[in-house]
Amino acid sequence: MLRKILVLGAGKSTSYLLDYFLEKSDTEKLHLTIGDINPDAIPSSIKEHSNCTVMHLDILNNEDRKKAILNSDIVVSMLPARFHNKVAEDCVDLEKHLVTASYITKEIKALDQKVKDKGLVFMNEIGLDPGIDHMSAMQIIDNIRGQSGKMLLFESFTGGLVAPESDNNLWNYKFTWNPRNVVLAGQGGAAKFIQEGSYKYIPYHKLFRRTEFFEIEGYGRFEGYANRDSLNYRDAYGLQDVLTLYRGTMRRVGFSKAWNMFVQLGMTDDSYTIENSKGMSYREYTNLFLPYSPTDSVELKLRHYLKIDQDDSKWEMLGDLNLFDAEKTIPLDNASPAKILQLILEDSWTLDKDDKDMIVMYHKFGYELNGKKLQIDSNVVVIGENRTYTAMAKTVGLPVGIATLLILNKKITTPGVQMPITKEVYDPILAELKNYGITFKEYEVPYLGYNPDAVGN
Repeated sequence: MLRKILVLGAGKSTSYLLDYFLEKSDTEKLHLTIGDINPDAIPSSIKEHSNCTVMHLDILNNEDRKKAILNSDIVVSMLPARFHNKVAEDCVDLEKHLVTASYITKEIKALDQKVKDKGLVFMNEIGLDPGIDHMSAMQIIDNIRGQSGKMLLFESFTGGLVAPESDNNLWNYKFTWNPRNVVLAGQGGAAKFIQEGSYKYIPYHKLFRRTEFFEIEGYGRFEGYANRDSLNYRDAYGLQDVLTLYRGTMRRVGFSKAWNMFVQLGMTDDSYTIENSKGMSYREYTNLFLPYSPTDSVELKLRHYLKIDQDDSKWEMLGDLNLFDAEKTIPLDNASPAKILQLILEDSWTLDKDDKDMIVMYHKFGYELNGKKLQIDSNVVVIGENRTYTAMAKTVGLPVGIATLLILNKKITTPGVQMPITKEVYDPILAELKNYGITFKEYEVPYLGYNPDAVGN
């Protein structure tokens, strides 16, 4: 008898996921149904597979959504996070397991007891970050505790970047995920973390000037800036007594200092709209944020405003974009500064057809064992194939797919709303990810603690 998987949403992150299900469909006796608002965009190789059905599905159509869920054994939601709640409520009512790559919301967490009562598994945060970061970290943390070690420090950084062979701009960056999330990164409150037992807070206007640096063997030097709330997983990871807890986003060195120019100008603000933005040139948009002068050019005013010399590398990085172009115009009406900045950056930072992206993840574990302070560094680098089969899609989609089959095969059975932080979940998933080239390298290094010289560059 065929087991029926329903995948909701077939966007950029699903290329490896859909292939994984279809490659396993004969041996695992699977039938895949894909529900998407735009089924025409799904590749013919997927639509024409004998074990696949593709259907038009408007997730806001309650009747169609519930019918699709009822006809499945397990639901994989790859929709934007704001739509998960409706799907989750249906899965409870119709008694279906649910898998998502998104963060657990308060609304979905509130379903936990109902999910447990019905013996269902709602696996969330099972993509890359969150996802692989949880699993790879907890495997090492649990191993340290299994030796009676005491955790002192945990730092974790993840970056979606461009691969070295496709790195052809001065920012050493291209969009590999939702560009809007990149432009709005760090907003909505101060970043907070723990450093050597003390709480630390970084307000948004200082976030990109407080970075930590590290080397990844074979790939050079990177920098990381703090995520908004590093303390979210203190209880989940069992790190209530840890002295240092810091989670961040990884970029190539120099990116954060340059990005800070946009922050100081106000171009990343999404809280208001610019009247008559449609038809405005990129140059006029840049000039909006600068003082009036009857004589000075936009370029000169910007350099004075940001205190940038003409031979400063940051000035060269701005010149690598189209910010001063008087011919290019904005097609968006009454858009926010952030939406216009995103549009401008997509001109320069969109992956070309054969470009390869790169995922880099780095963990640092400090602990005490038998009276000695020790440290383990762990990292993984994944290179994409092209603009469709990206490293981002691989590292998000494969954990989702593997978890789905483990639930169907009753290898993951603990009920409830959860993230992948238990041995039942992380051991088999990390083991299978190795078969796809996603393998962490671990190094025992001298314990350095938290490096205060690396913060506040």
